[in-house]
Amino acid sequence: MADWDPAQYLKFEDQRARPAIDLLGRVDLTAPGEIVDLGCGAGNITRLVAQRFPGRGILGVDSSPEMLAQARAALPGARFVEGDMARFAPPAPPALIFSNAALHWLDDHQALFPALLGRLLPGGVLAVQMPRNHGAASHTAMVEASRLPRFRDKLAAVVRESPVAAPAAYYGVLAPHAARIEIWETEYLHVLEGANPVVEWTKGTALRPLLAALDEQERAEFLEEYGGRVAAAYPKAADGKTPFPFRRLFLVATAR
Repeated sequence: MADWDPAQYLKFEDQRARPAIDLLGRVDLTAPGEIVDLGCGAGNITRLVAQRFPGRGILGVDSSPEMLAQARAALPGARFVEGDMARFAPPAPPALIFSNAALHWLDDHQALFPALLGRLLPGGVLAVQMPRNHGAASHTAMVEASRLPRFRDKLAAVVRESPVAAPAAYYGVLAPHAARIEIWETEYLHVLEGANPVVEWTKGTALRPLLAALDEQERAEFLEEYGGRVAAAYPKAADGKTPFPFRRLFLVATAR
């Protein structure tokens, strides 16, 4: 996968932070111990975690050196390590594993989520937010464009059509292992500015692996195809801004 670009990702920092704030508000943490921010990215959300739970050790984990460099500058009081989220095992069982907009990049959630819950202290909390907007035009337009003959061979292996399951699926895999589970979805209406701002939004996240698989000319052609579809799907409002509905899944599970 291409390197993450912190500047591109943080173009919409306020909107991207809102779900993390909502998730943090539902975490009732009584167990003592460290906090792991799994998929910490640029550290902007790790800072919010530290403010919500002051006095606790915080370990941020991410696979991107570029994002980790930004995170270390943003929150020098925390520890940050480069690692594979799917395989990372904390040095000691933490009180909280927090993951905002990261675990949808991993496969096999039926095994992953119980494993994460099992790494916690008794009474510890697994708190996760993942985008579940893959049925909306922001994401279906990527799939449509990727299937055009001139892109199909290069993009077939990197398109992720539906990486996040329905809420009931996560209840099913976690209920046998959890003392308590709360799962919900929220659709946010982000109001974005710019010529075609939904493209700028997805360039910081879901479009990254697709664009990385193409050469410079192909990338420009793909963005033209995708951008046209997105502009038609998300017209500007009367004030010139673009309303962008975006659905996210949340879960908070307490370990036994």
